[in-house]
Amino acid sequence: MADVQLPVDQRAVTGKKVRSLRRQGITPAHLYGRGTESLALQVATSQVVHLLRTSGRNAIIDLKINGEGDARPVVLRGVQRNPVTDELVHIDFFQISLSETLRADVPIHFVGEAPAVQVYSGVLLHSIEHITVEALPREIPEFIEADISGLEELESALFVRDLPIPENVEVLTDRDTMVVKVGTPRLAAAEEEAEAAAAAAAEGEEGAAPAEGAPAEEGVPGEEAKPEG
Repeated sequence: MADVQLPVDQRAVTGKKVRSLRRQGITPAHLYGRGTESLALQVATSQVVHLLRTSGRNAIIDLKINGEGDARPVVLRGVQRNPVTDELVHIDFFQISLSETLRADVPIHFVGEAPAVQVYSGVLLHSIEHITVEALPREIPEFIEADISGLEELESALFVRDLPIPENVEVLTDRDTMVVKVGTPRLAAAEEEAEAAAAAAAEGEEGAAPAEGAPAEEGVPGEEAKPEG
């Protein structure tokens, strides 16, 4: 993965006062990592937006902190947005060592067409959309391709063990986990309805009254984002 350079400044404004930064087009940020002193940072929102649009989720970022000499290698570990306006609220950077392995979630990109969908009117059912891997930071792929052109019969499936994994990348997801299959039309509809009902029930059980104004958070599992400020 190619490195991306991002200039940032150290941040003195903390707590609720950071709202004034956002009005100025500045996004509050936080840097942490193993053996690294936690730092409050700020970065131009326009540069963060460009970074999110053009870089993969596991891209290595050369974080250039104003006043420091060498850039720090980091990865994004959390992106918080306002759930109503989608405005960037806060981002977290995790400092890494390029000589130590890193755990990351890698998206699965589906390529090709499944013959069973065309011939038998089958329905593609996706079970997972990413796998968890561990490797040196520069060897973690941006995505893994899953070729579905070999799914010629109803109920045929691809599993994690069938994915093309680069050398020096260890897959942590169970290799017997199903990635995608071609379901028969009636069974597929029943499975989708069951999954929708289960998801609705889960939403009803989770935090019926979330904290007012709490932002949505995206990130890579395995590392917890630090709180703002």
